[in-house]
Amino acid sequence: MHKRRHTGARRVSIRSKRKFELGRQPANTKLGEKKVHEVRTRGGNKKFRALKLDSGNWNWPGEATTKKARILTVVYNSTSNELVRTNTLVKGAIVQIDSSPFKQWYSKYYGVALGKQKKEEGEVEAKKPSASVRNKLNQRNKIRVLETGLAEQFNTGRLYARITSRPGQVGRCDGYVLEGEELNFYLRKLNLKKKK
Repeated sequence: MHKRRHTGARRVSIRSKRKFELGRQPANTKLGEKKVHEVRTRGGNKKFRALKLDSGNWNWPGEATTKKARILTVVYNSTSNELVRTNTLVKGAIVQIDSSPFKQWYSKYYGVALGKQKKEEGEVEAKKPSASVRNKLNQRNKIRVLETGLAEQFNTGRLYARITSRPGQVGRCDGYVLEGEELNFYLRKLNLKKKK
């Protein structure tokens, strides 16, 4: 005990440390083919220690949709640059994910293709949608808004996302796509890092 009484007398600790208070080694989850270990915890409960992960479920809050996407790389971590260099997945880390699942969903839901389009030779033209489908798409497009920051990311095929789950505890790497003020904040941070 580091605290003393107001008289200056040393306080005696109530009890010694207990086995169940012991902390384990950090998982240091890395990017790679999925590898998860099961850990037995106090009371016969289980934790799932992810040692390697390559994908996760990512939510796009602005569109209220969630898709499974590959994690490409870790780009920012406020804790340490070492975690960025070693591609360590922890809660709160900013990662780049594959934008393909979201592109496909957007195309299907709004009828609008995102990002740069490649024209392939011998490509068969898609069938024109029926009047009822066209009407539905037109109604959705009236309220459709896509930020310029996100639109630029769809051109590169990579989206910035933030991890919200704890890979070393639950064995999954889930999170959400960055947009709005939060996206601008992290883009500024990344630009400052590049200048150094």
